[in-house]
Amino acid sequence: MGYEIRTVGAEDWAELKELRLAALRDPVARVAFVDTFERQAVRSDAFWRGRATPIAEGGDATSLIASGPDGTWVAMLVLLDETGPSITADGDGSADGGAPPQIHVVSVYVRPGHRGTGVAEQLFRGATAWAWEHTKAERVRLWVHGDNPRAQAFYRRLGFVRTGATMAFPPIPEETEYEMVLLRP
Repeated sequence: MGYEIRTVGAEDWAELKELRLAALRDPVARVAFVDTFERQAVRSDAFWRGRATPIAEGGDATSLIASGPDGTWVAMLVLLDETGPSITADGDGSADGGAPPQIHVVSVYVRPGHRGTGVAEQLFRGATAWAWEHTKAERVRLWVHGDNPRAQAFYRRLGFVRTGATMAFPPIPEETEYEMVLLRP
C-alpha cells in the first residue's frame, strides 16, 4: 500500500488530536508513551493548534504523518529540534549538556491495522530526510522502552544503535529506556 508522508500544519490540529488520542488508548501505549489519554483528552483546542504548528512556523515540534490512499491518517511521529543552543547554568550556550546537535523522535504511533505494512519505515525515512534537509542535526535520537523488543528491532533495522545511555522510564522509574541514535550520513 502506498502512503503519503508529510508534515502537519496548524490547520491539521483536529486530525492530530484524534490520532494522538487513539495512540494513547492503544494497548501498547504503556511502553510507548510517557503521557496518558486522560491528561491529553482534556487539553484545549488552542493546545492542539500549538502542538500541530511546525518548528519553522514557531511551534515546539514538527509532526509527520502517514496517510493512506483514502486520506486517513494511519501513523505519526514528532520531531523535537535539539540543534540550537540551550543556556546552561554557567551560561556557555552548549546544547543539551554537551550533546551534539540532534533531532529527538517522540510520539511514534502506527494504527494496529497498518502495522507490518512498511508504513513505519516510510515514516521514519521521511522524518530522517526532513531532519537532514531542514536542520544541522548531526544525529537523530530516540528513547525506547526496555520492554518493547519489537520497537528496538525495528530501530536497529533502520540503522539506529544504542549509545549506552539509559534513563528511568518517567511514569515507572523502576523500568528502563535506552537511547538509540542514527548518525547523519
